[in-house]
Amino acid sequence: MGDHVHVRLSQGLSVSEQGQLIEHSRCRCGATWTKVFDADGEDPDRPGPS
Repeated sequence: MGDHVHVRLSQGLSVSEQGQLIEHSRCRCGATWTKVFDADGEDPDRPGPS
């Protein structure tokens, strides 16, 4: 039998009270991950200065 390789399966997204995007993932073996993306405070519908 070979080594186990984790495959991250998306379990969804959420937003923290501070406005951070949180990505939830898991592997079939039961391992879980949480990745947090900080908001930069910019309006996503308006491009920044060029």
